[in-house]
Amino acid sequence: MPETTPTAHATSTTTTTLSETDSKSLLAGFGVPIAQERLAADPDEAVAAAIAIGFPVVAKLNGDAIAHKTERGLVRLGLGDAEAVRRAATDLLALSVPDDGPVQVLVAPMVQGSRELIAGLAFDEQFGMTVMLGVGGVLAEAIGDVTLRMVPIEPVDAADMIDDLATQALLGEFRGEPAVDRDALASVLLGLSAAAVADPRIVSADLNPLIVCDGRPIAVDALVEITVEETS
Repeated sequence: MPETTPTAHATSTTTTTLSETDSKSLLAGFGVPIAQERLAADPDEAVAAAIAIGFPVVAKLNGDAIAHKTERGLVRLGLGDAEAVRRAATDLLALSVPDDGPVQVLVAPMVQGSRELIAGLAFDEQFGMTVMLGVGGVLAEAIGDVTLRMVPIEPVDAADMIDDLATQALLGEFRGEPAVDRDALASVLLGLSAAAVADPRIVSADLNPLIVCDGRPIAVDALVEITVEETS
Protein backbone atom coordinates (compact mmCIF):
# COMPACT_ATOMS: atom_id res chain seq x y z
CA MET A 1 0.00 0.00 0.00
CA PRO A 2 1.63 3.31 -1.03
CA GLU A 3 2.57 5.70 1.69
CA THR A 4 0.67 8.98 1.82
CA THR A 5 2.47 12.25 2.38
CA PRO A 6 0.85 14.58 4.94
CA THR A 7 -0.50 17.74 3.37
CA ALA A 8 1.46 20.82 4.40
CA HIS A 9 -0.58 23.80 5.51
CA ALA A 10 0.83 27.31 5.37
CA THR A 11 0.03 29.63 8.22
CA SER A 12 0.01 33.39 8.17
CA THR A 13 -0.65 36.01 10.80
CA THR A 14 -3.12 38.84 10.53
CA THR A 15 -4.69 41.25 13.00
CA THR A 16 -8.29 41.72 14.08
CA THR A 17 -10.05 44.14 16.40
CA LEU A 18 -12.22 42.71 19.15
CA SER A 19 -15.68 44.11 19.73
CA GLU A 20 -16.06 46.68 22.48
CA THR A 21 -17.59 44.13 24.85
CA ASP A 22 -14.91 41.51 24.14
CA SER A 23 -12.19 44.15 24.50
CA LYS A 24 -13.57 45.23 27.85
CA SER A 25 -13.99 41.64 29.02
CA LEU A 26 -10.38 40.83 28.23
CA LEU A 27 -9.00 43.89 30.04
CA ALA A 28 -11.41 43.63 32.97
CA GLY A 29 -9.77 40.30 33.74
CA PHE A 30 -6.63 42.27 34.57
CA GLY A 31 -8.30 44.79 36.83
CA VAL A 32 -9.25 47.52 34.37
CA PRO A 33 -12.45 49.13 35.77
CA ILE A 34 -15.44 48.79 33.45
CA ALA A 35 -18.90 50.25 34.01
CA GLN A 36 -21.77 47.79 34.40
CA GLU A 37 -23.26 47.14 30.96
CA ARG A 38 -25.52 44.71 29.12
CA LEU A 39 -25.98 43.46 25.57
CA ALA A 40 -29.40 43.49 23.94
CA ALA A 41 -30.50 41.71 20.78
CA ASP A 42 -33.50 43.97 20.12
CA PRO A 43 -35.19 47.16 21.39
CA ASP A 44 -37.23 45.30 24.02
CA GLU A 45 -34.10 43.78 25.53
CA ALA A 46 -32.40 47.18 25.39
CA VAL A 47 -35.23 48.73 27.40
CA ALA A 48 -35.05 45.92 29.95
CA ALA A 49 -31.29 46.40 30.23
CA ALA A 50 -31.67 50.15 30.75
CA ILE A 51 -34.26 49.65 33.49
CA ALA A 52 -31.97 47.17 35.25
CA ILE A 53 -28.97 49.53 35.01
CA GLY A 54 -30.85 52.73 35.85
CA PHE A 55 -31.32 55.88 33.78
CA PRO A 56 -29.68 57.77 32.15
CA VAL A 57 -27.89 55.30 29.90
CA VAL A 58 -25.79 55.14 26.77
CA ALA A 59 -26.61 52.88 23.80
CA LYS A 60 -24.07 51.78 21.19
CA LEU A 61 -24.05 49.36 18.29
CA ASN A 62 -21.70 46.50 19.16
CA GLY A 63 -20.09 43.94 16.88
CA ASP A 64 -16.78 42.28 16.07
CA ALA A 65 -16.35 44.35 12.89
CA ILE A 66 -17.36 47.69 14.43
CA ALA A 67 -14.39 49.76 15.59
CA HIS A 68 -15.21 53.41 14.95
CA LYS A 69 -18.67 53.93 16.36
CA THR A 70 -18.57 57.70 16.83
CA GLU A 71 -17.58 58.39 13.23
CA ARG A 72 -20.52 56.31 12.01
CA GLY A 73 -23.03 57.81 14.43
CA LEU A 74 -23.46 54.55 16.32
CA VAL A 75 -23.57 56.05 19.83
CA ARG A 76 -26.55 57.54 21.67
CA LEU A 77 -25.90 59.43 24.91
CA GLY A 78 -28.02 60.56 27.83
CA LEU A 79 -31.07 58.36 27.23
CA GLY A 80 -33.37 59.24 30.10
CA ASP A 81 -36.37 56.93 29.74
CA ALA A 82 -37.58 53.68 28.20
CA GLU A 83 -38.99 55.30 25.06
CA ALA A 84 -35.70 57.07 24.34
CA VAL A 85 -33.85 53.77 24.68
CA ARG A 86 -36.34 51.99 22.42
CA ARG A 87 -35.94 54.64 19.69
CA ALA A 88 -32.16 54.61 20.00
CA ALA A 89 -31.93 50.82 19.82
CA THR A 90 -34.22 50.73 16.79
CA ASP A 91 -32.17 53.40 15.03
CA LEU A 92 -28.83 51.76 15.84
CA LEU A 93 -29.85 48.34 14.60
CA ALA A 94 -31.18 49.94 11.39
CA LEU A 95 -27.77 51.53 10.80
CA SER A 96 -25.93 48.21 10.73
CA VAL A 97 -24.55 47.07 7.37
CA PRO A 98 -23.77 43.53 6.13
CA ASP A 99 -20.02 44.04 6.68
CA ASP A 100 -20.71 44.55 10.40
CA GLY A 101 -21.69 40.91 10.83
CA PRO A 102 -23.81 39.97 13.86
CA VAL A 103 -24.59 43.04 15.99
CA GLN A 104 -26.22 43.85 19.30
CA VAL A 105 -27.02 46.99 21.24
CA LEU A 106 -24.69 47.71 24.13
CA VAL A 107 -26.47 49.50 27.00
CA ALA A 108 -24.33 51.10 29.70
CA PRO A 109 -24.73 53.71 32.43
CA MET A 110 -24.09 57.33 31.47
CA VAL A 111 -20.80 57.85 33.33
CA GLN A 112 -20.21 61.54 33.87
CA GLY A 113 -17.17 63.51 34.96
CA SER A 114 -15.35 66.71 34.08
CA ARG A 115 -12.05 64.98 33.30
CA GLU A 116 -11.12 62.44 30.66
CA LEU A 117 -7.89 60.49 30.36
CA ILE A 118 -6.65 58.00 27.79
CA ALA A 119 -4.58 54.89 28.39
CA GLY A 120 -3.52 51.97 26.30
CA LEU A 121 -0.93 49.66 24.84
CA ALA A 122 1.06 50.32 21.68
CA PHE A 123 3.85 48.39 19.98
CA ASP A 124 6.98 50.37 19.19
CA GLU A 125 9.39 49.00 16.59
CA GLN A 126 12.39 50.00 18.71
CA PHE A 127 11.21 49.39 22.26
CA GLY A 128 8.50 46.74 21.89
CA MET A 129 5.20 46.93 23.74
CA THR A 130 4.60 50.10 25.71
CA VAL A 131 1.98 51.37 28.15
CA MET A 132 0.57 54.84 27.49
CA LEU A 133 -1.22 57.41 29.65
CA GLY A 134 -2.40 60.82 28.53
CA VAL A 135 -4.96 63.58 28.84
CA GLY A 136 -8.08 62.74 26.84
CA GLY A 137 -11.23 64.49 25.77
CA VAL A 138 -11.54 67.40 23.36
CA LEU A 139 -8.17 68.81 24.46
CA ALA A 140 -6.16 65.64 23.85
CA GLU A 141 -4.73 66.59 20.46
CA ALA A 142 -4.17 70.23 21.37
CA ILE A 143 -2.33 69.47 24.61
CA GLY A 144 -0.45 66.34 23.53
CA ASP A 145 0.20 65.41 27.16
CA VAL A 146 1.24 61.75 26.95
CA THR A 147 3.72 59.53 28.76
CA LEU A 148 5.01 56.04 27.88
CA ARG A 149 6.82 53.15 29.57
CA MET A 150 8.06 49.81 28.28
CA VAL A 151 6.18 46.67 29.34
CA PRO A 152 6.31 45.25 31.96
CA ILE A 153 5.88 48.07 34.46
CA GLU A 154 6.00 48.02 38.24
CA PRO A 155 3.97 50.13 40.69
CA VAL A 156 6.75 52.71 40.88
CA ASP A 157 6.67 53.05 37.06
CA ALA A 158 2.90 53.58 37.07
CA ALA A 159 3.26 56.27 39.76
CA ASP A 160 6.02 57.96 37.74
CA MET A 161 3.82 57.97 34.63
CA ILE A 162 1.09 59.79 36.51
CA ASP A 163 3.61 62.28 37.88
CA ASP A 164 5.00 62.80 34.35
CA LEU A 165 1.76 64.30 33.04
CA ALA A 166 2.24 68.01 32.59
CA THR A 167 -1.40 68.80 33.28
CA GLN A 168 -1.22 67.99 36.99
CA ALA A 169 -4.00 70.45 37.84
CA LEU A 170 -6.47 68.03 36.20
CA LEU A 171 -5.46 65.35 38.68
CA GLY A 172 -6.19 67.44 41.78
CA GLU A 173 -9.56 68.65 43.02
CA PHE A 174 -11.35 69.97 39.95
CA ARG A 175 -14.69 71.74 39.52
CA GLY A 176 -16.00 70.46 42.80
CA GLU A 177 -14.88 66.89 42.11
CA PRO A 178 -12.34 65.07 44.31
CA ALA A 179 -8.75 64.55 43.25
CA VAL A 180 -7.98 61.58 41.03
CA ASP A 181 -7.35 58.40 42.99
CA ARG A 182 -3.77 57.84 41.89
CA ASP A 183 -3.68 54.29 43.17
CA ALA A 184 -6.77 53.44 41.12
CA LEU A 185 -5.25 55.06 38.03
CA ALA A 186 -1.98 53.20 38.60
CA SER A 187 -3.96 49.96 38.77
CA VAL A 188 -5.31 50.64 35.27
CA LEU A 189 -1.76 51.01 33.91
CA LEU A 190 -0.56 47.92 35.76
CA GLY A 191 -3.54 45.98 34.44
CA LEU A 192 -2.74 46.95 30.86
CA SER A 193 0.88 45.89 31.34
CA ALA A 194 -0.18 42.58 32.87
CA ALA A 195 -2.55 41.93 29.96
CA ALA A 196 0.23 42.51 27.43
CA VAL A 197 2.55 40.12 29.27
CA ALA A 198 -0.09 37.42 29.73
CA ASP A 199 -1.56 37.57 26.23
CA PRO A 200 1.09 37.93 23.50
CA ARG A 201 -1.67 38.14 20.88
CA ILE A 202 -2.34 41.74 21.92
CA VAL A 203 -1.05 44.24 19.35
CA SER A 204 -2.66 47.33 20.84
CA ALA A 205 -5.26 48.44 23.34
CA ASP A 206 -7.08 51.73 23.60
CA LEU A 207 -9.05 52.99 26.60
CA ASN A 208 -10.53 56.23 25.35
CA PRO A 209 -11.92 57.77 27.29
CA LEU A 210 -11.17 56.92 30.88
CA ILE A 211 -13.70 59.17 32.61
CA VAL A 212 -12.83 60.27 36.12
CA CYS A 213 -16.01 59.77 38.14
CA ASP A 214 -15.90 60.64 41.86
CA GLY A 215 -12.13 60.57 41.59
CA ARG A 216 -11.86 57.09 40.10
CA PRO A 217 -11.15 56.30 36.42
CA ILE A 218 -13.69 54.17 34.56
CA ALA A 219 -13.15 52.87 31.03
CA VAL A 220 -16.29 53.68 29.06
CA ASP A 221 -14.86 52.53 25.73
CA ALA A 222 -12.18 50.01 24.85
CA LEU A 223 -10.70 48.49 21.72
CA VAL A 224 -8.15 45.69 21.68
CA GLU A 225 -6.36 44.55 18.53
CA ILE A 226 -4.94 41.03 18.47
CA THR A 227 -3.05 38.80 16.07
CA VAL A 228 -4.71 35.68 14.73
CA GLU A 229 -3.20 32.82 12.76
CA GLU A 230 -4.79 31.81 9.48
CA THR A 231 -4.17 28.42 7.89
CA SER A 232 -4.29 27.96 4.16
